[in-house]
Amino acid sequence: MPQIDYDRLRKDLIDYYGTGMMMNPMMMMELAKIETCSNEELLQIAINNNIYIDDYIINIKIRL
Repeated sequence: MPQIDYDRLRKDLIDYYGTGMMMNPMMMMELAKIETCSNEELLQIAINNNIYIDDYIINIKIRL
């Protein structure tokens, strides 16, 4: 299973929902959820919002 940069994903989702608050104040509830949810929930929120998860995969290369 690939490793995901959840910190960066959380920050980007906070930015995404933060800009949406101007059009829909109800986004504040979703924003609060994003700030406290688990990594699995965060991933599901991103998928539900059509966020391209591959951008958040951490590349780990081991050289021998």
